[in-house]
Amino acid sequence: MATQSPKPPINKGLEGLVVADTQLSEVDGEHGRLIYHGYEIADLAQNATFEDVAYLLWMGQLPTASELQDLNKRMAANRLLPDGVLDILKSLPTSTVPMDVLRTGASALGAVKKIDGKATLEDAIALTAAFPTIVAAFQRMREGKAPIAPRADLSHAANYLYMLTGSAPSEQKTRALDTYLVLTADHGLNASTFTARVIASTEADMCSSVVGAIGALKGPLHGGAPQLVLDMLKAIGTAENAETWIRNALNRHEKLMGFGHRVYKTEDPRARVLRKLADQLTEVEFFKLASTVEDTALRLLHELKPERRIYTNVEFWSAAVMHAVGLPDDLFTPTFGCSRVAGWTAHVLEQQSDNRLIRPASEYVGPWNLKVAPIGQRT
Repeated sequence: MATQSPKPPINKGLEGLVVADTQLSEVDGEHGRLIYHGYEIADLAQNATFEDVAYLLWMGQLPTASELQDLNKRMAANRLLPDGVLDILKSLPTSTVPMDVLRTGASALGAVKKIDGKATLEDAIALTAAFPTIVAAFQRMREGKAPIAPRADLSHAANYLYMLTGSAPSEQKTRALDTYLVLTADHGLNASTFTARVIASTEADMCSSVVGAIGALKGPLHGGAPQLVLDMLKAIGTAENAETWIRNALNRHEKLMGFGHRVYKTEDPRARVLRKLADQLTEVEFFKLASTVEDTALRLLHELKPERRIYTNVEFWSAAVMHAVGLPDDLFTPTFGCSRVAGWTAHVLEQQSDNRLIRPASEYVGPWNLKVAPIGQRT
């Protein structure tokens, strides 16, 4: 009698499975390293702009001065939203969740600009350039104000802040936001990037892949965490209240936002950079609160869960930095999207270059041999 072949083990959440090779980024969770195409993230954060990093992800090398100038021109030329996209944004209720606005605006942009067929670098530039305009335009609309047209003479980060407020931002705020965008442009095969690559593997267009990625980024276990970090800090209120609040939360088995990571088993290298920025940017009392919460949370987590390797992740200090540059709480995740779209589009181009349809298997655990009863006999 033939024996059944043993079934392969199930890796819930695909944990530990390698499903693609990539030249774009490496997340070294054991040693707390993040590398974009060979460059350490701390080096890029200190010495490169978001535009540099977008070019690096798309083209595989940092741009020369003339290449960067050309990219800046192409980005600036794609910032202005077509009238049809603005009309759709204007039709949305002002109570619409900003991530839903970004998803809707990106989809509309793909339809109006006819982003279809094989993905191209031009598609990547068009979507990346327009994302801040979508977010800023809706923010102005829900404030009862007219959207502000983008400026071609400003950097990606500076133009975003300008379109939100109507005033050119300070160098300090621009640099802080630009650094944040550099730090979060790509991060291996995270949920949203994997979603983009799955869609790209079907030979769908670039915009479809990116819209799907936005949907994945919206979730609180992925891109939605920074806003929840700020909610937590506001609930704690003062540095003196940190230990009591955190102990009570852990005793209720609640998750502390901004701590722990699926890959990093030590401190997230992006958190180190953002902590320094927060120290420079935030008010003294806010930084005291955030740093006390971080220290207390880490101490209690290691005390109560010694078997777990839980450290600060990027979302904790992202919340502090985005708060300091003046972004409304519910724009934190869309701003994450304005950065990560560079990585998404780079992964779509990479997937397309050596494509195979992504189609994992599942193990059926439901019943067998059921029979359909007539409608009158079903209970």
